[in-house]
Amino acid sequence: MMESVEVETVKVSIKRLEGNVDGKLPEYHSEHAAGMDVYAKLDDPMVLKAGEIGLVPTGFAMALPIGWEAQIRPRSGLAVKHGIGVPNGPGTIDADYRGEVKVALVNFSKVDFVIEDGMRVAQMVVKRVPMVEWDEVDELPDTERGAGGFGHTGH
Repeated sequence: MMESVEVETVKVSIKRLEGNVDGKLPEYHSEHAAGMDVYAKLDDPMVLKAGEIGLVPTGFAMALPIGWEAQIRPRSGLAVKHGIGVPNGPGTIDADYRGEVKVALVNFSKVDFVIEDGMRVAQMVVKRVPMVEWDEVDELPDTERGAGGFGHTGH
């Protein structure tokens, strides 16, 4: 049996945009899911041609609190079964953005993919984001890795 754990929650204002009376808003699909499914809000089906990148409207806007971001990530099922991904994944929605949330999708496959109204097209994870204050120094502390770049750790 899983132990009960207190989970931090944050209240986020969300607005259905004009024409989205019946569209689904982002929602969790399991009790411990990290990401909410995000749904397409389309008047007509959208064809994402092989190799093409497109923007999928969702029919909602939101107001994230300062110090938070929303990350748009690919859905594993669409990636594995159809070759559909998020080209800038994860995409970031900033706390000061108030426009419609749109999902950038890329079709990595060799066949066209049809996106229907109400289809789950991505996941959205809302995370805290601290603001960085730079402390410019002349020297950085040493580490075992040092300046070793890509592939340097051997993993």
